[in-house]
Amino acid sequence: MNTFLLPDLGEGLTEAEIVRWLVKVGDVVTVDAPVAEVETAKSIVELPSPYAGVVEELHGDPGTTIPVGKPLITIGEVDTGARPAAEGGNNRQDGARSEVAGGNNRQDDPAGSGAGSEVAGEAYRQEERAGSGSVLVGYGTGAGTGSGRRRKPRPHLQPARSAATPATRPDLQPPRSDATPENVSAPAAGSARRVPLVISPLVRRIARDAEVDLRTLTGSGPDGLIVRRDVEQAIAQRFEQTPTVEDVSSRTGLAELRRIPMSGFRKVVAATLTRSRAEIPEATTWVDVDATALVELRESLRSAKDSGPGLLALMARFTVAGLQRYPELNGFVDTEREELVQYDGINLGLAAQTDRGLVVPAVANAHTMTTRALDGEIRRLTESARTGRLTPYELGCGTVTLNNYGSFGVDGSAAIINHPQVAILGVGRIIDRPWVVDGQIVIRKLTQLSLVFDHRVCDGGTAAAFLRFVADAFENPASAFADL
Repeated sequence: MNTFLLPDLGEGLTEAEIVRWLVKVGDVVTVDAPVAEVETAKSIVELPSPYAGVVEELHGDPGTTIPVGKPLITIGEVDTGARPAAEGGNNRQDGARSEVAGGNNRQDDPAGSGAGSEVAGEAYRQEERAGSGSVLVGYGTGAGTGSGRRRKPRPHLQPARSAATPATRPDLQPPRSDATPENVSAPAAGSARRVPLVISPLVRRIARDAEVDLRTLTGSGPDGLIVRRDVEQAIAQRFEQTPTVEDVSSRTGLAELRRIPMSGFRKVVAATLTRSRAEIPEATTWVDVDATALVELRESLRSAKDSGPGLLALMARFTVAGLQRYPELNGFVDTEREELVQYDGINLGLAAQTDRGLVVPAVANAHTMTTRALDGEIRRLTESARTGRLTPYELGCGTVTLNNYGSFGVDGSAAIINHPQVAILGVGRIIDRPWVVDGQIVIRKLTQLSLVFDHRVCDGGTAAAFLRFVADAFENPASAFADL
């Protein structure tokens, strides 16, 4: 029997929900054949099988949420004696072996010292190295097939550490594999907990940046493993005290109509926006713009054979040009090393409203594209967002965001910066309004641009200069294109 554990789907996601099974017990599958559709907090993806054989057990019904590293599907060898689904699809011994593979064997850790969980973590890490399914979806199942397409680590997620790195703090150390009551160091004064059980370096990094003491947390993962959502909940609780049912009822005098559980997607959005508000000292500047010439240029690019680049592509091209001139707005703040970092290139994020909520896919290497190429990539990303097929890389690689909230019929918005980015440019609706041109009141097509920026990376003068550059390009696009 081979048990396929739910792989790490990227971007620090810790779980996924089964949308539907593409196979059933008794089916014969081949290597890399899709077996399930799962929904993460960011998109819907198909999972390919790393094994060939007959499906013996499906570890969950549609709608079930499965943590990363836990059994998803068990596949056995094909033979003439393969049992039908009704007789042997849920073999308990196979399930027990799956639990051991997932690190949930209680006999390994009768004293609760954390050694059993360390075995779980080591088993999962060995699974990743072996290439037996614990890889990014679509990146192959073996070490040889996946190496050429793996995503390079983003600098702000894996900064270089100095000699004074706080990783030596006892509350950030991983549990020792030989942990026993005798050799585990005592926690700091005032804490009765042992060294916290954390495997993920990303979780440690988030906790360190937010100054969350891991020893105070109770892990919600297997065997008390502290996962990302535990740290993010601790951060959110600092800024918001959730009222009880009794508090709400007594204050309003109204009964509750309904309660709607937060989806994984909404939890990630809440954590990201909370962190943005907590960490970023933001400021907003805006300007009214005469976009008549921009709209006329868009119409002039139409032809019988080609609809030409859309307005959003034209806006994106001028935004990229502005970021190249003012690179302070295309970077991030490395709080650990107290440095302002600027990217060598631009991945332009585009806020898109979908049935699943607001997502921000990015046009990678937008600075290398023509306006027509930008238009094609924007259309592709928009369709992928609508169908829930965006990849983790497309959702997480953005360096700055362009938000066309005019599509909702509104004029302006003080948006929230998409952490860890440092700026978001918004464009309002384009409508006919009276405008003074050469001393005369005429009807022009006006819009409003607003820029929300991180005041740590630049002062208001730089932000205003960038906004004015983009506004001037909107008002005189032909002249702007001549300089690109």
